[in-house]
Amino acid sequence: MSEIRVNDVSLYYEEHGAGEPIVCIHGTGSSAAFWADALDELAKHGRATAYDRRGCFRSERPEPYVTNVHQQADDAAALIDALDAAPAIVIGRSYGGEIAVDLALRYPGRVRALALLEGGAFSMSESFMRWDAELKQQVFAAAEVDMSTVAETFLRAVLGDAAWEGFPEPAKRMFTGNGPAIVAELRGGLLDVSAGELGTIVQPTLLVAGKDSAPAFVEMTNLMAMAMPSARVEWAEGGHLINPAHAAVLGFVDEVLALKEEPSTA
Repeated sequence: MSEIRVNDVSLYYEEHGAGEPIVCIHGTGSSAAFWADALDELAKHGRATAYDRRGCFRSERPEPYVTNVHQQADDAAALIDALDAAPAIVIGRSYGGEIAVDLALRYPGRVRALALLEGGAFSMSESFMRWDAELKQQVFAAAEVDMSTVAETFLRAVLGDAAWEGFPEPAKRMFTGNGPAIVAELRGGLLDVSAGELGTIVQPTLLVAGKDSAPAFVEMTNLMAMAMPSARVEWAEGGHLINPAHAAVLGFVDEVLALKEEPSTA
């Protein structure tokens, strides 16, 4: 468990296991702490690194805090370079999947393969864009009244009431503390990516979607699958909060590691 300074911000990170690099990127409001059990499993397959993204939990949050997907991907690329972890199998959940896609598009040499857990190209789905607009209205209204209510408002909308109620108190405190990061990421907007751009990603890609997720997430996954010749889809039980150590993900990691690594460009 360490801190590293990249792009003028201090990031908390931790590494588990040894071998080929696996880099994990969490979603909005979360942190590496929420991936603890998954990291233990991933560490059996390689050198698994997770970090708290800029503005989240144990990492630095500049003030005033503004951010976007491109900045977060720049951080991910710099972290991979600093840790000598290129090219990495990159696992991104939700907003972390958007960051992973942007990383593959703008820093292809850092990415060996992608595992996207209901994340990556939300802007391609008209249903998601409508849902996202309503979500932002709720979250921004909560922020104006009391920033400490932002995380609960956001997670109840995204995951459902039962999921929020089921989180242990330490997790709720972590999410609540990330309220300003949630607002900043929503204000920063979605990754604007086209089907044509997705089609240029040649790295092996796994799309994992929840069988019980909202239709907007399902539509986004299907659109991405059609756009990416390198991608395949696995449907997991449950909703949006997909386990990064799902059997499909672990199997995919092993498949990628068994492939002969091809030289990549920049």
